[in-house]
Amino acid sequence: MRSPVSAHPTKVLLAWLVSMLLSGMAFPAIAADSAVPTTVVQTGRAGRSLDMDGAVQPVKQATVSAQTAGNVLALNVKAGDHVKAGQGLAQLDARVATAGVAQSDASLAQADANLRNARTQLDRTRELRGQGYISQSALDSAENQFKTAEAAVAQARAGRSQATLAQGFASVNAPFDGLVLATHLDAGDLAAPGRPIVTVYAPGALRAVVQVPASQAVIARTARRIEVQLPDQRWVAPVKKTDLPTADTVSQTVEWRLDLSGADSTLLMPGQTVRVRFADTAAGVDPKATTLSVPDTAVLRRGELTAVYAAQDRQFVLRAIRAGTAQGGSTEVLAGLKAGDRIATDAIQAGLAGARP
Repeated sequence: MRSPVSAHPTKVLLAWLVSMLLSGMAFPAIAADSAVPTTVVQTGRAGRSLDMDGAVQPVKQATVSAQTAGNVLALNVKAGDHVKAGQGLAQLDARVATAGVAQSDASLAQADANLRNARTQLDRTRELRGQGYISQSALDSAENQFKTAEAAVAQARAGRSQATLAQGFASVNAPFDGLVLATHLDAGDLAAPGRPIVTVYAPGALRAVVQVPASQAVIARTARRIEVQLPDQRWVAPVKKTDLPTADTVSQTVEWRLDLSGADSTLLMPGQTVRVRFADTAAGVDPKATTLSVPDTAVLRRGELTAVYAAQDRQFVLRAIRAGTAQGGSTEVLAGLKAGDRIATDAIQAGLAGARP
């Protein structure tokens, strides 16, 4: 026997609609074909500031690597853990290093025995030489053997110090107080010299790193005011500004590093995207330069993606852009569009199903 729901679906649907009407509930919106207003991208006078996206990086960060070969016996930390300077991060198999220490101990003992024998032989040779029983050359030979034995002892001691140092490499320790950013090996993995094990950073000192196009480098260098936007929408000035003296050969960008204060760093985390503004550029920038701009509502921002919806063949196509300064209700476009392109004025509506120019 069929259930009432499966036997009378129309009646059930009508009952549901009536109950919604009686309870005053709102019906969910249903997407339908709709026309979205568009605008033509035009040129205008270039702004005297530059807005760009930057990435947050630690000022103090270290990737701790293995200095000796061996299996990872224990990984004592995980990402997010607080560590103190000198705290053990990982323990490697130290059997090979321990054997090296034992071997160096034996070599040192042998060298000490040879040195004692050479000293005794030298004393006897000197006594016999004083009595005239042996020649001067025999005394010279005994003295040379004694010096050789002394050098062998020094070499053996250096070898033992090196072996002891290698044994200490089996314990991988934190270089400073900080947080574990990432772990690169697990227990059982084979560690090798230079292979990363743990990345540690100091959370109290962060910086915003932004890649400025080489074509816009003069704007950044002549800016009288450089600001970084925090997650609470405040714009703050960095405590230190550094621009690298060379441009990347592939991306043709100049890297800027903007160190933030300790208080501002607490609101950020490594890898986070922030907005960087180079404002109030000097008068040396050409005031006749032109740029493209679009309405703020036309710009779609999703994480690191900045795009607009361009009208093409009676439909909208998402097109990535590089945005510049946003002021006065419009956003400067540095790349991705050209004058005469037609775009949607409302990126949210243009992204709905069925939207058309």
